[in-house]
Amino acid sequence: MEIKSEKRGLFNRFLDFIEKYGNRLPDPVMLFVYIAVIILICSAIFGALGTTAINPGTGEEIKVVNLLNGDGLIMILTNLVKNFTSFPPLGLVLVVMLGVGLAESTGLISTVMKTTILNAPKKIILPTIVLVAILGNAAADAAMVVLPPIVAMIFIALGRHPIAGLAAAYASVAGGFSANLILSVLDPLVAGFTEIGAQIYDPSYKANPAMNYYFLAFSTLVLVPVAVFVTTKIVEPRLGKYEGITEELEEVTPAEKKGLLWAALSVAVILGTVLALSIPENGIFRHPETGGLTVSPLMDSLVPLMMILFLVPSIIYGKIVKSITNSKDFADHLAKAMSGMGMYIVIAFVAAQMIAYFNWSNLGPIVAIKGAETLEALGLKGVPLFIGFIIVAALINFLIASSSAKWAILAPVFVPMFMIMGYSPALTQAAYRIGDSITNPITPMLAYFAIALTFAKKYNPKMGIGTFMTSLLPYSIAFAIMWILLFAVWYLLGIPLGPEGEIFLSK
Repeated sequence: MEIKSEKRGLFNRFLDFIEKYGNRLPDPVMLFVYIAVIILICSAIFGALGTTAINPGTGEEIKVVNLLNGDGLIMILTNLVKNFTSFPPLGLVLVVMLGVGLAESTGLISTVMKTTILNAPKKIILPTIVLVAILGNAAADAAMVVLPPIVAMIFIALGRHPIAGLAAAYASVAGGFSANLILSVLDPLVAGFTEIGAQIYDPSYKANPAMNYYFLAFSTLVLVPVAVFVTTKIVEPRLGKYEGITEELEEVTPAEKKGLLWAALSVAVILGTVLALSIPENGIFRHPETGGLTVSPLMDSLVPLMMILFLVPSIIYGKIVKSITNSKDFADHLAKAMSGMGMYIVIAFVAAQMIAYFNWSNLGPIVAIKGAETLEALGLKGVPLFIGFIIVAALINFLIASSSAKWAILAPVFVPMFMIMGYSPALTQAAYRIGDSITNPITPMLAYFAIALTFAKKYNPKMGIGTFMTSLLPYSIAFAIMWILLFAVWYLLGIPLGPEGEIFLSK
């Protein structure tokens, strides 16, 4: 018992160190400004030095672009507005939050919690939340926006710390991003780059989008108890008792029951309509050429559909319980839903500029390619080789957040290299997807980190990056340990990773 306590104490001291010095960092807005300035300076220095790298996929030479010369300054000024308005998370967050905010403002979410979640056995509430969060990556980035604020409200209603709930939801979606029980839009996207890399070695190779399915589906079931343990044993104890304003949940009134019933019926109608437009072979939500759903108008429409899925039942519920009596009430509720997004909009503006500068400079791909060359030079084999590859992919996540962008760079290097050593592309892809996921919760290059921090500041306006990071870092560490162990066992037992997903190349 003493050894266990000592280990736990050491880890807590490590988190204390992260929190202490992390909180000394500037406010997120200024932090992004400083990082942007550093990127500009580095682009000038390494551009002047002529730093280059060869893209292994195309053979094209990549040069560092100096952003502090005349052309760079013109690019910065002429694209400033476009960087902001075309920043992908900006529209996604604001559109989804219209629906979620209205559901919260009208009282619909509170009533749903009172009648369903809070009446469920408490032992299954957190595991259910984590499972839903991991499965939510099938909706791509939208789950990172929708789930954290809702789970924070659930935790308050349960008498638990809302930031613990927010962290659990965000870390489960982001950290378990590749795990799922169903195929998502990411599977064929990643498989496409795997195929390109494999064809460098074997021009006849065809990648199966489901070739990691068995491994990733089992990973989902493994990560759920890990996230539950981290939340209850590490994150919540560190946060302590929530001292903010809590809402006492009263009994559900007859009007609320009626409103909830009609809201549920409206959800059923919306989902039924979506299914009716998706299931038939000629459904308008299917891909017009392939007829598929994984890459289709349905997936491209997820964000507006999610908004509608919250908006319509919220209006119906509000009408029945009289929280919406006229068009002015409706407009006021929408304004209230958006009123708390001011800080996010400011953060999105500076983050958009910083990420644009980094992409223009070519610093990210060059560092990624150099890291790949370093790993290749180490000469490792078997499990240590793939652990090294997972770590490289996880570290590159701090430079390039996009899963497809990273894999477009790494696949042409590692897939054929490992094929030469006898390993299948499916194994390399599975290792990449672990590395791509585990540092997602803590990388500021993933724009949703700033969003999650904005949500956290609602419950603690003085929340610093250090404190917030110590609520997310344990998930990244725990996911990394468990996922790497699972990968090692899977490799050693020689279990297929999915259909056409053998460990080794057939001879």
